[in-house]
Amino acid sequence: MYRATPRLRVLAAFPFGLTLVGYLMLLAVWDDRIPDTLATHFSGGDGGRADGFTGRTAFAVISVALLLGLGTGWTVLVRRTALWGAWATAGFAGALLVLLVRDNLDALDPAAVVSPLTNLAFGAATAALCALAGWALTRLVPAGEAAGALDSASDAPRLPLGASEIAGWTRATASRPLTVLAVLALAAVPVGLVLAPWPGALLALLGLVIGVPGLALARVRVTVDRRGVTVRPSFVSRPRVRVPLDEVAGASVRELDTAAVLADYGGWGYRVRAGRTGVVLHSGEALVVRRESGREFAVTVPDAHTAAALLNTLAERRGKV
Repeated sequence: MYRATPRLRVLAAFPFGLTLVGYLMLLAVWDDRIPDTLATHFSGGDGGRADGFTGRTAFAVISVALLLGLGTGWTVLVRRTALWGAWATAGFAGALLVLLVRDNLDALDPAAVVSPLTNLAFGAATAALCALAGWALTRLVPAGEAAGALDSASDAPRLPLGASEIAGWTRATASRPLTVLAVLALAAVPVGLVLAPWPGALLALLGLVIGVPGLALARVRVTVDRRGVTVRPSFVSRPRVRVPLDEVAGASVRELDTAAVLADYGGWGYRVRAGRTGVVLHSGEALVVRRESGREFAVTVPDAHTAAALLNTLAERRGKV
């Protein structure tokens, strides 16, 4: 896992800030030439003629929000190896917005506005140049920004146990937002049942589909013992996720912030990604189990260090670490 440094975040945000300032300056310079209604969508099969329109104020708000949203996303999720992507995105989005406004200048009839395919080519060229700039700036970010996990089995924590001692560890962990969402979804079930047949049935069904698994996942219990790692709902024994001790190659602890949760796991809940799965209910400490197959399993839980230490000790007894 990589945690973005402040310098990396600044370098990711900079092209969006620069694009936004330049875009706003052009809007101010062209203020008296921009029509009240702009052509904002064009048909690819009709010579690039307009087939969608947006009011001037709405377009300005949407375009600025787009740049701010893209900039925020890249700033939060950026990784050192993807800095060029932030610059390319800023260049492409900024170029297309400027060209779109230029094509609408002095237009008396927005339906007559044409956006040629050369605009896309120009946007792609701008994105390529910006990507090169972002790639060149990568050298300003220290390469050793990796943080979080203890990936070496020899450096992993251990819990001292005697040859005849047996130990187990268990903790519960919960997500308040998921609990609230599940309760609201389940509350929609009786509401749906008293409504008109079809809309009501659909609302009730959605409430069950979201509420039942949501409530099961909102509070889970994590257990480490001679069987391996088990994660199950706190109030029932099924469904559960288990990593058998025979499959454990090592365990470590990571601090997952919001950016790492989104970038590495794609959000909260039960997550399945290439090379890793996880039960990620919140940011903070996570127990990360490395399987013999090379895949990882992570679960956010308090006192993850003790869990990792015990799991490494138990796996070592099996000759796995």
